[in-house]
Amino acid sequence: MNKKRLAPYLFLRNGKAVKGFSNFTLFEGGDVLELAGYYSNHGADELVVFDLSDDDASHEESLLLIKEISRNVDIPIAGGGNIKRLEDVKKLIYAGCRKVFLNFSKAGNVELLEEASKRFGKEKLAVCADSLAQLRAHKALIEAYAGEVLLLADEIQVTEACRGLEVPVMPVVMRADMGGVLNLLGLEKVSGVCARALSEREADLMGLKARAKEKGIPVNTFESTMQWPEFKTDENGLLPVVVQDYKTMEVLMVAYMNREAFETTIRTGRMTYWSRSRGELWVKGLTSGHFQYVRELLIDCDNDTILAKVLQEGAACHTGNRSCFYRSMVKTDYDSTNPMKVFEDVFSVILDRKANPKEGSYTNYLFDKGIDKILKKVGEEATEIVIAAKNPNPEEIKYEISDFLYHVMVLMAEKGVTWEDITKELAQR
Repeated sequence: MNKKRLAPYLFLRNGKAVKGFSNFTLFEGGDVLELAGYYSNHGADELVVFDLSDDDASHEESLLLIKEISRNVDIPIAGGGNIKRLEDVKKLIYAGCRKVFLNFSKAGNVELLEEASKRFGKEKLAVCADSLAQLRAHKALIEAYAGEVLLLADEIQVTEACRGLEVPVMPVVMRADMGGVLNLLGLEKVSGVCARALSEREADLMGLKARAKEKGIPVNTFESTMQWPEFKTDENGLLPVVVQDYKTMEVLMVAYMNREAFETTIRTGRMTYWSRSRGELWVKGLTSGHFQYVRELLIDCDNDTILAKVLQEGAACHTGNRSCFYRSMVKTDYDSTNPMKVFEDVFSVILDRKANPKEGSYTNYLFDKGIDKILKKVGEEATEIVIAAKNPNPEEIKYEISDFLYHVMVLMAEKGVTWEDITKELAQR
């Protein structure tokens, strides 16, 4: 059974979050990246982004901002607005949108749906409609080429739309409170809800999911495959927790949980521990602001230690260091063989050369010569790989691939693309 999604929205205009389609005053301070990160860490399942730019230059600015959002959140993005041609759909997908919605109030978008669906796939296309009349007028087209409908309407209209449409519906509602959102989630063909009530900073999305679950509505919640009595705790009823950065795998800290801390962590999605020194529940970050958001909890083979993979805000250690394990005691010389770390280290040097040119640097020579020279070298190195692959000695192709990857990284730095962008794109394929 598909889980129903809670989706805050962001209306973008001139690089800021605004309140709505016609109200361009700042929403929740206007910081788009901060808001997107907040939603991602507080129970949102998807982020719906409306680009309200009114010219091509502003649209390009919004695309760059959507790209930054995609880099900073772990939830899917649906994006749309100011789409005039197939190229605009492609740019939104390339910016990180898992789904692009076309505004059916514009005739050009109606005409674009079939072509875009055939080019990018039905699952990547949605229709945004502001009336039942629009849905009825284009019902056959929508059912053939759209994976979802975003409907700006009230509960009665959404109920009517669900009766006559085979495509899942996501209502976009401005006035509904949390109770109204819950009612909409209960409708059979509603795939999720996008609402102002979900976008307010004080919105308790995890609490709403708990209420939905009680009503039998399938939603994304943290659920453990094991319950507390199955763990082997110490004589004080505590379980050690090793905390690790979910992306870099860096070990950040070790703490302890009792039953209440474990169940609070599962319920809220924020790492909560038992402070042995203070004898009380401890929500990590409540004082410092350095919260830890759950990405995965694992149990060891003896059921007596938890490994928590988290998104860490700021420093994990009370000293201000990223990790509590920042002091080396014994170390031998060894080569790092983590491919991602090697790529990141080399890429960091390239970025540093771009920001701080060094005399005699070949990397700076390429940047100085510009994009055409960089592309020429990428092409040359790709050809060298082809030639090397025809020879029996594998050492030659390793050398040529290394040369190619270096020049590709220079190209990435020139175009503002990161390894995280590349790995995220590959993971989605």
